[in-house]
Amino acid sequence: MSILTLKMIALFTMITDHYGAIFQNNIYLFRIIGRIAFPIYCFLLVEGYFHTSNVKKYAIRLLIFALISEVPFDLAFYNKIDFVHQNVFFTLLIGLIMVYFLDNKQAKYKLNNTIIIIMASILSLILSVDYNIIGIIYILAFYYTKSYPKSQRFIRVAIIMFLTNFLSVTIQQFSLLSLLLLYLYNGDLGPQNRFLQILFYVAYPLHLILFYIFSF
Repeated sequence: MSILTLKMIALFTMITDHYGAIFQNNIYLFRIIGRIAFPIYCFLLVEGYFHTSNVKKYAIRLLIFALISEVPFDLAFYNKIDFVHQNVFFTLLIGLIMVYFLDNKQAKYKLNNTIIIIMASILSLILSVDYNIIGIIYILAFYYTKSYPKSQRFIRVAIIMFLTNFLSVTIQQFSLLSLLLLYLYNGDLGPQNRFLQILFYVAYPLHLILFYIFSF
């Protein structure tokens, strides 16, 4: 599978999850399918970090869509704007910044890795971002295992995810299904189309605001 294929799967399963949460909360199948999305996005974030030509632009893009998506996120899930719980773009942004500092490519930004991870975890809790510490751990798992042979990498990530998921609801264990798809990643980025790239970002706030409108 290429990056483009994984993005399409992540988008479809995420929208399915949100549909279930908003319209069919008593049908667990939608939420089970939805567990596949987030680990794929964490994987794509790490891959994106290593393939991007400009990490700062990548971070700014995440920040812009995090801000754009917050109102649709609040309305869709809480039916009001209160900023108590922040959308997943904030989670990915914190993860990207964390990976940037962990990579330590520039000596002037060299910090203790443990401190970086603790700061990212605390920030995820303070801001109450989607998946909070679980999201940070997923991203760390993909980052630290990137250099491992494929089989070893995904065995380690599977163990980490399995243990981490006990911090959340039981249904989160279905997120392990995403690893079966990620294992098929062939290193191909797929078509690098600017329009498609933006479309995947726009799809998040767009489907949330549409779900909010249709919920009446």
